[in-house]
Amino acid sequence: MSAFITRFILLATAVIALAASPAAAAVRVVATTEDLASLAREVAGDKATVVALAKGYQDPHFVDPKPSFILEVSRADLLIVVGREMEIGWLPPLITSSRNAKIQPGSNGYLDASSNVRILEIPTGQLTRAMGDVHPQGNPHYWLDPANGRRIAQTIKNKLEQISPGDKAYFEQRYADFDKRLATAEARWDAMMAPYKGRKIVTYHRSWPNFMERFGLDVMGYVEPKPGIPPTTAHTVDLIGEMKQQGVKLIVAEPYFDLKTPQAIASQVGGQVLVLAPSVGGTKEATDYIGLFDYNVNLVAGALKQTAGK
Repeated sequence: MSAFITRFILLATAVIALAASPAAAAVRVVATTEDLASLAREVAGDKATVVALAKGYQDPHFVDPKPSFILEVSRADLLIVVGREMEIGWLPPLITSSRNAKIQPGSNGYLDASSNVRILEIPTGQLTRAMGDVHPQGNPHYWLDPANGRRIAQTIKNKLEQISPGDKAYFEQRYADFDKRLATAEARWDAMMAPYKGRKIVTYHRSWPNFMERFGLDVMGYVEPKPGIPPTTAHTVDLIGEMKQQGVKLIVAEPYFDLKTPQAIASQVGGQVLVLAPSVGGTKEATDYIGLFDYNVNLVAGALKQTAGK
């Protein structure tokens, strides 16, 4: 057992002792990411308290568990996870240490948000370490398609109705309002992105397949040679050549990656690097789920318009 896990479990025991205060009347919801928390708030309103563990500017694959996380999870009535092994490196010890029977995998208070969404890039055949950080259950960044956001919100609504059946009508009304606002926003985003369907771009990591497919963009390459593998000189040279040949000018990156290599590539092809928010809270403008897409779509549409004539 690593020293980190040992220290973590010892802290867990101490923190859980603080959780003996009387439970609040509202449902306690803990989500692993700000995206799931935002969608839960849309549906739950004032019938639940909702907290997120990972911050929107963090890479959700790699989150440093804090003792406060244990307290939150130990008190939760509902734990909502991204799933698809997104949190496999940090969440399981947290769940075990919480000693909360309600939110253990398979329990009624454990909700895998990926259960009713469209998953892309599900690998086939034998997987090896040589392939990089490949997710055997498919790409876990599925929330970056608003159609999946709608499905997640509906799944959360259904679960909240199970936990608090007396509030079913309230949750139904909240969901219907969110669905209407999301549909209006989708029409706006589609109109903004329509002129750029089929445009080719490069992304740093495989975080964006759902977003790019939703808005008709073609990812022709990645700054990483393989998922989770840092850029190499040989791969960078090849990518620059491909981008020049195909006239690709835009590189999309996440805020938690080193921008040195993508900026060097952009300088060679006469393009630009666009840092998008991969999650709610990834930038101060992306305060909720709809705001996340408002921010990203505005940036992408503007950058594609700017690079159209280059």
